[in-house]
Amino acid sequence: MASKARIVVFGYHEVGYRCLEWLISQGENLIAVFTHEDNPHEEIWFRSVAGLARAHEIPVFTPASLREERVEAQVRAWDPDVVYSFYYRNMIPNGILAIPRRGAFNMHGSLLPRYRGRVPINWAIIHGETETGATLHHMVARADAGDIVDQQAVPIGPSDTAHGVFLKVTDAAVKVLARNHAAILAGTATRRVQDESLAVTFGARRPEDGRIDWNRPASEVYNLVRALTHPYPGAFSEIRGRRFYVWWGEPVDLASAPLRPGQVIAVDPLVVATQTGGFRIEKLEWATKDAREHHEFVTGELVGQSAAGLVHSGET
Repeated sequence: MASKARIVVFGYHEVGYRCLEWLISQGENLIAVFTHEDNPHEEIWFRSVAGLARAHEIPVFTPASLREERVEAQVRAWDPDVVYSFYYRNMIPNGILAIPRRGAFNMHGSLLPRYRGRVPINWAIIHGETETGATLHHMVARADAGDIVDQQAVPIGPSDTAHGVFLKVTDAAVKVLARNHAAILAGTATRRVQDESLAVTFGARRPEDGRIDWNRPASEVYNLVRALTHPYPGAFSEIRGRRFYVWWGEPVDLASAPLRPGQVIAVDPLVVATQTGGFRIEKLEWATKDAREHHEFVTGELVGQSAAGLVHSGET
């Protein structure tokens, strides 16, 4: 039997969709959902929290800022027992966090206290981690710093992309919510203080952070590529001022002869030297001149005229 607790959800992305979906499946009393308008410049591969809420006649709000007095006043008027945040992208003000009598809880996509902050799954793959997970924690003024309720680890396989890991973390998030929701409503949710000596925080990734540094080891180039491949913006390099995106590739061993990082070693397949070893580019896309302005791309072939231009220059 569903509880009569009053719940307000702040959510977005696939984690927000799946966790809201689970609460709906339990027949919970969902007073309102706060979410975001989709960014037209972002590849929206995930399902709509707003669409799900509206389909179940749950009021939806998409304020540009939560710091408007009317937002806090409205949440206070609803008198919620619990506030949940599932991948909501903005900080929730302290005034709102203090309202729910059973507390405010956030679902974060890492094993806190590691990888606090933005896009934690992408950062974990970039840094070569072999494990991440989902953490449900009490919300406080500092992002991702509140006491931990529960965690679920998931492996990061050697060929996993950020998208694949995200789906595993999403499954883990639903499991964590399901096994702790009743305790949260009862006011008996566990609290484990985070070890600040282990805390690592990362900010949002900038477009320039996708640039491949061929002076790094091939393993690090590989991690960057798989962290940023579709549906993310992609790792990139340039030749003669012309940008190309590397959507997939793998490290390869090279002969011991000294090579310059960025030097093209072979065309078919395309292999580029790194600090240690080579990187075989298996899927790339050339950006046209217009692409830098309009985000449109023209697919390039790894052999033929485009690749010949790379070999002629000898480096990327």
